[in-house]
This record gives sequence, C-alpha cells and structure tokens, in this order.
Amino acid sequence: MRDITKYQGVIPAFYACYDEKGDISPEGVEKLTRFLIEKGVKGVYVGGSSGECIYQGVAERKLVLEHVMKAAEGRLTVIAHVACNNTADSMELAAHAESLGVDAIAAIPPIYFHLPEYAIAQYWNDISSAAPNTDFVIYNIPQLAGVALTMPLFHEMLKNPRVVAVKNSSMPVQDIQMFKMDGGEGFVVFNGPDEQLVSGLAMGADGGIGGTYAVMPELYLKIFELVKSGDIPAAREIQYAADAIIYKMCTCKGNLYAVMKEILKIREGLDLGSVRKPMPGLAQSDMPCVKECADMIAAAVGKYC
Repeated sequence: MRDITKYQGVIPAFYACYDEKGDISPEGVEKLTRFLIEKGVKGVYVGGSSGECIYQGVAERKLVLEHVMKAAEGRLTVIAHVACNNTADSMELAAHAESLGVDAIAAIPPIYFHLPEYAIAQYWNDISSAAPNTDFVIYNIPQLAGVALTMPLFHEMLKNPRVVAVKNSSMPVQDIQMFKMDGGEGFVVFNGPDEQLVSGLAMGADGGIGGTYAVMPELYLKIFELVKSGDIPAAREIQYAADAIIYKMCTCKGNLYAVMKEILKIREGLDLGSVRKPMPGLAQSDMPCVKECADMIAAAVGKYC
C-alpha cells in the first residue's frame, strides 16, 4: 500500500526569491527553506502560483528547485510544480525534478487554449512519463487555469499509477469529497483555498497546500493540529483570524505576494525581494497596511500558538 504520511500536513507554497536585480536569489531560496523547516511544516510546494512560475524560465525554475533540495537535506516533503505552457519544457522540468529526488511532481492543465480533455490527459501523462519513478499530483485550480478537473478526466488520469493526489484549489469543498471517494484507498487530496482549510480537512483532505501558509505557518499548523484532535470550534476561531489577515493583505495596491514577502522581512528578517513584472510591487501607500498585517499575525500567533 502507498505510504501517504509524507503528504499529510501543512505544506506551504514556496515564494519566488529574487535579488536586487530581480534575478533568482539562491541565498534567499535556501533561507526560506530553512525558515520553513524551523517552523515545523511538513513540506514545500515549489514552483507553483506562489513561486511565480509563469513568469520564470526553465533554467530559473531548475535553479530554485536545486537550492530548495540543497537546503532541505531530506527534512521536508518536496512537491515540484513542473507545468509550462508547452509539453517539452514541462517534461524537461519533470525529469530534472526526479533527478533531484523530489517526492512528487505536479502540474496544472495547459492554459490559454481550451483543449479537449483527452489532450489535457495526454499532456499530464507525457509529463509523468518523464519522471517514471515519481508520484504525480494533479493541480486543479479552475479559477486561474480556466479548466476544471472533471470527474471523467479524473477517472482517466487514475489509469496512470503514478497519479497519487489532487491539489484541489477549487472553492467547493464537495470537490474534495468527490476526489477522495473516487480516488480510492490511499489517494491523497490537498486542500488548496487557504480560507477554508478547516472545512477542507473536515471533508477529508489529507493536508493543505497554501499560498499564505509561509507568512503565518504557526496559525495553519495549529489549525491542522486542532482539526485532527477533533476540536473544530477552536480550529474555526483560528481560521477566522487567518482569513481576516488574508482579507486585509488583499486590500493593498501591491500584489499579495509582494505584501507577504515584506511581512516576512519585517517579522523574520527574510529579504526575498519583490515580485516579477507584470505583477505590481508594493506602493509606498501600502506600508501602513503591511505593518498592520504583520501586527495582526503577531497578535494571532501570540494568542493561539
């Protein structure tokens, strides 16, 4: 039977780390990796939306993963998102990820052109074939990809024995139930929307992968602990606090990832740079809001953790 314990827990989506020139910062990547290890998270999800993957080239994405693996030293579950908007580059990243010894690779469906489901399945299976000894995670995020993981497509992908999980970022928690039920024993579903980790776990998600986890990991670790112990009211209270922070961060003019990187700089001394254009960086007018968010996180961590 498949061992799924390495996927059960809180797995932050890894942020893009840049230097002053806007290039990938290997030092920043390693510092963020070590920071998350110290916080006690289960793993990291590298090269996804939070990693600004669609704005990075193949060589840059390889560089990031190499330095995550170097700093992790086997202490984290590492899932590498390898999808590009063409099959060849995706397969190259998949093979590279397997060569580094990641636990799993993941991929969104092809974006922009609306392809038929058989073509999406072929795309995912081609990527998986480039990493034949590595687990494969389907990334379902229809609100950004423009394509949803339907049950017929899901059943088609289950024919591939390397398909072990879905990272489900659709908003209906019912999707988690459907994937868990039809995936069978040992199939993993990750809750994607940070704002509903409690409900996702209650519906049967094995763990969570989230874009705001790295800026306030303590809160999500406590939510996971409380849900698993059966204390849903206490977990819900922390979820409300985390959601209030998310909503506040989203009021800034700058991109959410720029906001969270600045909060990490304020709270943890981590300088991860800004975000890559065309995403907007922080505006000077954002700074009072950023500092308020940092204070909100500190207060919630102090109260609940």
